[in-house]
Amino acid sequence: MTLTGKALRMIERHLDRDLTLGEIARSCGVSSYHLAHAFGESAGVSVMQYVRARRLTAAAQALAMGAPDILHLALDAGYGSHEAFTRAFRAQFGCTPEMVRRKAKTEDLAMIEAMKIPDDGRAELEAPRIVAGKPMLVVGLAERHAFSDPKDIPGQWQKFMALYGEIPDKANPIPIGVSANMDEDGNFEYFCAVEVARFSSAPRGLKQLRIPAQTYALFHHRDHVAKIGATYAAIWNRWLPDNNRAVADGPSIERHLETFDPRTGLGGVEIWIPIKDAA
Repeated sequence: MTLTGKALRMIERHLDRDLTLGEIARSCGVSSYHLAHAFGESAGVSVMQYVRARRLTAAAQALAMGAPDILHLALDAGYGSHEAFTRAFRAQFGCTPEMVRRKAKTEDLAMIEAMKIPDDGRAELEAPRIVAGKPMLVVGLAERHAFSDPKDIPGQWQKFMALYGEIPDKANPIPIGVSANMDEDGNFEYFCAVEVARFSSAPRGLKQLRIPAQTYALFHHRDHVAKIGATYAAIWNRWLPDNNRAVADGPSIERHLETFDPRTGLGGVEIWIPIKDAA
């Protein structure tokens, strides 16, 4: 069973009590950072977004069956007030809890059923190289994204490349993608960036990031860049646990190979995952 499959099993077994990302990760034997990546890459939604959606679905089912106490349902779903529960309920279903109870049906609601994740073993991985990465200074355009909605990343690259020529002191001319600073809801900061020899003046709107020396597992993704998500899912869900490696809490990096052609999406990408020995 994949790591995401283990997390799903734990969530479904304990959906009736408070759950946190840290608790779910500990039950799977990994860090919160590791589970957030593994689950997000496989499911396309964060762990806690899924938990909340499943709890709201259970609440909608109870309301359709005539549950009289909405505040009790709100507290069971992890909300501290009727108002907070109603806001979340309306955001997911487009109606209020009272409306569902009055109609006594859920057929027209966007119910979130228990998820089944296919085996991430379908993505073939070459054995990675383990490399000692040196400290890096990068300058880039940073925007926050969610696993459930990463569609704006290509547009972010277009905006960055329009500014690329104005960045001084480049240490390597090939741009890189850097993922960092993930939060509990699975939102992460993605940098379209370039490595520089020193921090100096740069176009307004770009950020500086120091990446410490880290040990990386370096994977090659040789397929079309649109399929890179399957490679990430196999790394986080299968390779790391199977090889007794834990992800280090640091930025991961994508490097386009010199053969990469942005017009076709082919030519290869290196994926650098910071790792450490599992406890």
